[in-house]
Amino acid sequence: MALSGKCRQILMRAAVCLALSSTMPLMRGADVQEAIEQPLTSLRAVHALTNPQASRQLPVSFEATVTYYRGYERTLFVQDGNLAIYVQPKVQAQLSVGDRVLIKGTTHDSFRPFVSATSITVVGHPGLPSAAPATFDHLIRAEFDCRLVTVRATVRSIDLVQSSEKSSISIQMRSEGGPIDAVIDSDNFNGLKNMLDAEVELTGAVSGHFDGKMQVTGILIHASSFSAIKVVKPAARDPWDLPLTPMDEILTGYHVHNLTQRVRVHGTITYSQSGSAVVLQDGSKSLWIMTSSIAPLRVGDQADATGFPDVHDGFLTLTGGEVFDRQISTPLAARSVTWSELATSHHLFDLISTEAQVVAENLSAAQDEYVLSAGGNLFSAIYRFAPSQSLQPAAPPSIKRVALGSKIRVAGICIMGASNPFNTQVPFDILMRTPDDIVTIGGPPLATVGNLVRVVVGLLAIVLIVSMWGWILRIKVQHQTITITTHAETETRIERHNTQLEMKRSRILEDINSSRPMPELIDAITEMVAFSLGFPFCWCEMPDGARLGNAPSNAQGVRNIRLDIPARAGGSLGTLFAATEVGEPRPQDEASALEAGIRLATLAIETRRLYKDLVYRSEFDLLTDIHNRFSLDRYLEQLIEKAKVEGSIFGLVYVDLDEFKQVNDFYGHHIGDLYLQEVSMRMKRQLRSGDMLARLGGDEFAALVPVVRSRSAIEEIAQRLERCFDAPFAVEGYVLRGGASVGVALYPEDGTSSDSLLGAADAAMYVAKHTKRHGAEMPDRLQKALFKPEEQGR
Repeated sequence: MALSGKCRQILMRAAVCLALSSTMPLMRGADVQEAIEQPLTSLRAVHALTNPQASRQLPVSFEATVTYYRGYERTLFVQDGNLAIYVQPKVQAQLSVGDRVLIKGTTHDSFRPFVSATSITVVGHPGLPSAAPATFDHLIRAEFDCRLVTVRATVRSIDLVQSSEKSSISIQMRSEGGPIDAVIDSDNFNGLKNMLDAEVELTGAVSGHFDGKMQVTGILIHASSFSAIKVVKPAARDPWDLPLTPMDEILTGYHVHNLTQRVRVHGTITYSQSGSAVVLQDGSKSLWIMTSSIAPLRVGDQADATGFPDVHDGFLTLTGGEVFDRQISTPLAARSVTWSELATSHHLFDLISTEAQVVAENLSAAQDEYVLSAGGNLFSAIYRFAPSQSLQPAAPPSIKRVALGSKIRVAGICIMGASNPFNTQVPFDILMRTPDDIVTIGGPPLATVGNLVRVVVGLLAIVLIVSMWGWILRIKVQHQTITITTHAETETRIERHNTQLEMKRSRILEDINSSRPMPELIDAITEMVAFSLGFPFCWCEMPDGARLGNAPSNAQGVRNIRLDIPARAGGSLGTLFAATEVGEPRPQDEASALEAGIRLATLAIETRRLYKDLVYRSEFDLLTDIHNRFSLDRYLEQLIEKAKVEGSIFGLVYVDLDEFKQVNDFYGHHIGDLYLQEVSMRMKRQLRSGDMLARLGGDEFAALVPVVRSRSAIEEIAQRLERCFDAPFAVEGYVLRGGASVGVALYPEDGTSSDSLLGAADAAMYVAKHTKRHGAEMPDRLQKALFKPEEQGR
């Protein structure tokens, strides 16, 4: 979004060149006192000042090199050696990047000290200093404030923006550590069209983005021309040649590799909204913490919070927050401020209080909002209700009514409507912690429209009281008022009922795709249907005889409604029942409420069945009904990790069927499949209940034996598996005499990884197979061993 010229000028003033303050020697008190008497003559001396020292407007006269200059907004960055600073010229100057200039002026405080220049003189043109290579981590840690740096990043977007009625190019880039923004002083947008998704090197003066408390929320690099950017690696593909993606599937291209480190902060709890957010305040610093926890927290207690730093809508936040209440009560007093102070955004997320006049109320099922006026400026005080954690209908929250026109004092957390702190007036609202945070300190003035209406009505009542017509009119007005009030209350109840019903439905839809047990899902669906109909009873009977939900203990005196839960492919998944007392009126939306419950029940049951089937298909071989290669690899990795911790051993047996290909060639694949099933059952009977038999593919199998004492034990199991082929196999009228070659591996003797163990067992198996093939008994063994039963006598 383009900023106005004034806002951009103030932004440049605030982006006071992130300095390597830890490596700079600080001036001693005596040195500063001497500097007061005479100008500071080097950038190092100016750079070493603290903000309190710079606020005394010390005179300066030093030389430095121009690294960036935007004349129409009087924005100037200069550098001398490895030190740099922001300068705000008070006079127009004809400057070019690389000029050596003499700057005279005074120091001022901001995010870091800066110089307000009253005189700038060009003394030479040595060219730009060498740019320091920088990463996102360097920049976000303030290691290169205002210096000329070179960064490498991938271009994410390029936009033509406008500031002070001048066009420039805004570039958003993605680096290895995080996002970096850049601005190039040019209106030639065509020169950058082909840079989307390209890897580039950008050289410029670095500053930052800030919030209302002058806290860094991002990185901004300034460059004077296109020569500052160089393509290192072109984009792999033109973005405009990408295939079209349906709008509802754009998230399939979302991928984030986030290495943000967890941090811990400390402060006093000033605001807590269960399952949503917590605000901690420590002195003048406040932080918004996003958390899903519903654990009770007490406002006013000291607390620690841990989570991941992030920027949301331009504000510093802590995401994935966990809060530890130390149970030490040190409540903070709300700071009294005015509307103009709040509009500067300097009190972002602070606990404040202010005075205003109530001009309107907006009461809803989720929150109460009071529209307030301070000196003709409007803002809102909002009290958000805690979300209900139960499927049962919650009682309506208590509402604190304040007469319109009343003068009030409201306390709460200041939240800003925009993240740009350099606008002259930033919209804001106040989040109240409790309804008691708004206190009436003065009634509405007498000369209000409402009071004038009451006076007029009183006079009319006195005039009309002498006649029956006046009396009847007053009765009608009262009747209409009651009707309107009743209708409004009914509409409010319906709105809250529908809101709660939608919340229950949304929660059920979320739980269908979670690990919540099926009985609990069906209970939630029956509870939703009962709530929608206003019935005391609703339950579901499953095909296995289970009854889920709330069923009446005595069926006498109740009216039952029964609907089958149909499967999409036909058949019934169960039966849904709803019951109420005989004589109760039938709800208008009875059929739609029951149909909604039926649809949810069908979706829940079929989704869980589909998930169970998919899990089985991913872990078991469909032909032999034993584990597949995926299951074996996963279990093998688990055994390796366990053995590493416990120092135990386990065995692996690799089995390869002898001459299986000729079974398929001689008898056909159907007989081959039946033969594999018989082989699997026979080998499985040779193993213990804790052992795993898996088909690796084709005619290869593996047995994982988690508990063995020695190599001889695993070799004994391998011999059992090999000998189980001694007896013939009867397969659909054929008698097949098969055989297998086996090899064993022992952890950790033969390998410490899954690949090395499988390789060792496979190698041992091939040694055994090779030995058989060169033995006296192997030639033509298959032809002599495979035959039909009627061929035995021929």
